[in-house]
Amino acid sequence: MSEKNSMTRREALKKMGMVAAGIGLGIGGTNATDVLGLSEKEEKRGKMKVLAINGSSRKDGNTADMLNLVLGELEKDGYKTEHIQLSGHTINPCKACFGCAGKKNCVFGNDMFQEVYRKMTEADAIILGSSTYSADVSSTLKAVIERASVISDTNPGMFRHKIGGAVAVARRAGAMNTIDTINHFFLNKEMYVVGSTYWNIAYGRLPGEAMKDEEGVANMKNLEQNIAWLLNRIK
Repeated sequence: MSEKNSMTRREALKKMGMVAAGIGLGIGGTNATDVLGLSEKEEKRGKMKVLAINGSSRKDGNTADMLNLVLGELEKDGYKTEHIQLSGHTINPCKACFGCAGKKNCVFGNDMFQEVYRKMTEADAIILGSSTYSADVSSTLKAVIERASVISDTNPGMFRHKIGGAVAVARRAGAMNTIDTINHFFLNKEMYVVGSTYWNIAYGRLPGEAMKDEEGVANMKNLEQNIAWLLNRIK
């Protein structure tokens, strides 16, 4: 929880005392509900988690920069966040064995997918990000999406009413397909899809270049605001 939004017990009691005095004196403008409401919101935010999964093959590259922009603002607002980078890890494709039915996770534990999926089910909001490869998400993130789709299909409702946000980075073109692939997963899993002032896309090839895309950076910051707005209303 950020220092900006936090309130010590002593400060809260002091403010409540001022409220009580104001009520006794007939002074309007502040009431006990406002004070308690702020405390409840802070406590609620501290219990909510936003998970970002970075499908880029480059660790700490442009996709990571965009996801960190979103997560950084959410952290300032008091939400718990986690950023998983798939770079350097192998996620095997789905074997279509349907052994996950009734088990609520994949039966194969020879890669990091089981842990990733568990964290997805525990999160209140999921942001999937990828650099654009052949006009689509990376093969690693695609494997996550495919395996998560089969598990949630055989165990319905695991992602129902969670929040989803898609982030794409491209050198020049193809990013819309990347966004579409991610959003198709969200929509088919009964999730709420969050948008921004424009598509959640930033442009850059070499590490750090996407941070120079002013419109892309602005879109990421606005995406955070919209995720936070929705989190406050559905939980």
